[in-house]
Amino acid sequence: MNRILTLCMLLLLMLGFHGCQQQLNRNARTPKYVYHKGYTPKKLRNGKVTVPYKAPARIKKAIAAGNKIIGRPYRLGGGHGKHYDSAYDCSGSVAFILHECGMLKKDSFPSSGQFLKWGHPGFGKWLTVYAKRGHVFLMIAGMRFDTTGTNRGVGPRWYTESRPCGGFYVRHIPGF
Repeated sequence: MNRILTLCMLLLLMLGFHGCQQQLNRNARTPKYVYHKGYTPKKLRNGKVTVPYKAPARIKKAIAAGNKIIGRPYRLGGGHGKHYDSAYDCSGSVAFILHECGMLKKDSFPSSGQFLKWGHPGFGKWLTVYAKRGHVFLMIAGMRFDTTGTNRGVGPRWYTESRPCGGFYVRHIPGF
């Protein structure tokens, strides 16, 4: 009986550890952008991206939301006091997109560190949040939405380039 109880406890511990957040190792990079007709966006000259016709409705809304705020300047605290703002920081821009596609409550304006507990651990099929204390960004349908690129704090933009993501935790909503 003790052996069965011990095995059950070990199994429960293993399941508990499996559900822990997935922190990426220091050499990790975001996935390389590869275009797949109907499934991934194309970047346009104006900085916006196309909406893939085979994407789920929420993902189409997420991409459209990103297109609404690209080109806005970076401002620490931007997008936290109100949904529509003149400038956005990393968590404000991520929150804007997640609000628009119904994956975040409208009255919620989390900081980058608070995204560590958003959704569920692991990579999403269509949308993944990369979060750590101090920065957060999204991968949506294979395209990166981020406020930092070649220069720090440039504001919300779409990127096809991969980026280092060691130390980030990955989060998603099941089904997306």
